[in-house]
Amino acid sequence: MSASANPEKIKGEEWTGDPKNGPGDEKPMYDGPPGMEPYFVESNWEEVVDNFNDMNLKEELLRGIHANGFVKPSAIQQRTIMPCIKGHDVIAQAQSGTDRTATFSISILQQIDTSIRECQALILASTRETAVQIQKVVIALGDFMNAMCHACIGGTNVREDIRKLEMGVHVVVGTVGRVLDLIKRRALRTSSIKIFVLDDADEMLSRGSKDKTHEVFMNLGSEVQVILLSATMPIEVLDMSKCFMKEPIRILVKTEELTLEGIKQFFIFVDKEDWKLDTLCDLYDTLSITHAVIFCNTRRKVDWLTENMHTRDFTVSAMHGGMEQREQDLIMRQFRTGSSRVLITTDLLAKHIDVPQVSLVINYDLPSNRENYIHRIRIGGRFGRKGVAINFVKEQDKRVLNDIEQFYNTTIVEMPMNIADLI
Repeated sequence: MSASANPEKIKGEEWTGDPKNGPGDEKPMYDGPPGMEPYFVESNWEEVVDNFNDMNLKEELLRGIHANGFVKPSAIQQRTIMPCIKGHDVIAQAQSGTDRTATFSISILQQIDTSIRECQALILASTRETAVQIQKVVIALGDFMNAMCHACIGGTNVREDIRKLEMGVHVVVGTVGRVLDLIKRRALRTSSIKIFVLDDADEMLSRGSKDKTHEVFMNLGSEVQVILLSATMPIEVLDMSKCFMKEPIRILVKTEELTLEGIKQFFIFVDKEDWKLDTLCDLYDTLSITHAVIFCNTRRKVDWLTENMHTRDFTVSAMHGGMEQREQDLIMRQFRTGSSRVLITTDLLAKHIDVPQVSLVINYDLPSNRENYIHRIRIGGRFGRKGVAINFVKEQDKRVLNDIEQFYNTTIVEMPMNIADLI
C-alpha cells in the first residue's frame, strides 16, 4: 500500500509539512525563562520502576538483559519502559547510546510474539551506523527469545534485504530511504507492525528526512504505537510529533539535567592550531592509561591527525563515516578489547561508541554544533562511570566555549597538572 492510497491515515493533527502546525489557541509548549526555549520541561508519567525484575518481563527477555550486563535500569529506563510496554505513545528524551537503545529494545521485545514470523516492530534510525548498532542490541537482548532483527540500510544489497524479509523477521531497523523503498516494493509488509520507533527524532524529523518519515508512517496501521526518542528535543520536533501521536506520554528532561553529572570538564588554551598536535602528544601517556576518544570536526582532520600521531610513533586508531562498515566494525572491536586504546573520530560516530572503559574524551576541535558537545563527552560518562573531558581552545574558540557553558548550565575550568589522578 502506498502513502497516497491511504489519505485518511491521520493519528494526530493533519500533516502539512510545516513544523508550526499546532493549533493557535493552545497553551505554548514552553513558557519558561528565555534562552531555554528549544526544550520542553514537562513529564506527565508518574510511575518509576527501579528494578528490571519488577517490570513483569518475559523470563527469556530478563535473562537477555542480565546476560548483557544490565543490572539496574537507568533513570530514563525506569520511567519509559513501562508506558511503552503498556502500549502508550511515548516521547522520551534520553541520552544517546546503549541507555536509549536498550529502552525501546526491551519495550519491543516484551510486546512481540516470536512465534509469528512477521515484522511487528519498525525502527527508523538517522544513520546506517545507528541502525546496525540498534540491530546488535535487539539481537543481544532477544537472544534467549530467538528474536530475529534485520537492518535495512542504504549501501547494501537490496535483494539480500528482500530475501531476509521473505524468510520472516520480527523487528526491522533501518534508514528511512531504504525502508520506504522496501515498503513500496511490497517486500516489507506493514500489516503486522504494531510498534513504530523513531530514534534520533530530532534528525528524523529534520528538514531532509521529515517527509519520507511521514510517508513511512502513512503506510502503517492506524493503531500503531509510536515511540519517539532523542537526546535533544527541539520545540519543532515536539510540534511535528503531533501528526504522528495521540495523547502521548512525555518524559522530557530539562536542558541542565541533560548533561554532565559525573563528568569533569576542562580546557587547555592553545595559542595556535599547529600547537594542538604537540599538546596532544604531551598528553599521550595520560591517554593511554585508559580508553580515550579524540574528536575532530572533519574526516580530513581525523586522517591528518592519525597520520601525524603514527609518524611520531604513537599508537592510535581512527574511524569515520568514509570507511566501509566492515572496517569500522574491526576498529571498534579492537578498541573494545583494548588492543587499541586511543580512537580518533568525528561527530557522525559519536553516538555509536558504547565502550564502558572509556573515561577520557578530548575535543581536539570544539564541535561546530553545540548540541553535539553532549554526544561527545557523554561517551566518557556512560554506564554510571565517571569521566573527564578536555577541550582544546584557541582564542577564537573562547566564545564557543562560553556558549556551551551557558547552554548546558555547566562550568569548564582550566586543566590541572594532576589530570592523570582524575581519570
